[in-house]
Amino acid sequence: ARLGILIVRHLKRLERVILGYLEVSDGPEEEARLGILQTLQCTIEHAWPRMPCRLPVLLKALLRLLWDVHTERGPTPEPVRAALLHGATQCLILLDRCCQGRVKVLLAGVHSSCEENRVRECLRKVQEST
Repeated sequence: ARLGILIVRHLKRLERVILGYLEVSDGPEEEARLGILQTLQCTIEHAWPRMPCRLPVLLKALLRLLWDVHTERGPTPEPVRAALLHGATQCLILLDRCCQGRVKVLLAGVHSSCEENRVRECLRKVQEST
């Protein structure tokens, strides 16, 4: 429980750090972004009552990450890309749970208009999560 309390106290600063890391690729192995996705999962789990008000910012960052990972034509190996997409999808699923299904509602339009199969597949997983 101690971690939870500390996370809540530093949530604003932590959110800035998380968003900063999500935006920038750190090379083919993407260690920082993979690590920060795990941090975000932890944060959502521990600070879930505070997540609904942070939903717009986090949702936008995670969708941008999905899109960037899919469209980047860099030297990132396929397993790393897959891990990034999986991590971002897990974060979206957790966010949806603590926001009473609002992520599903917000993503419904995106999913239907998205042409990119890999991004669609991630969004489908979120839509079908319980």
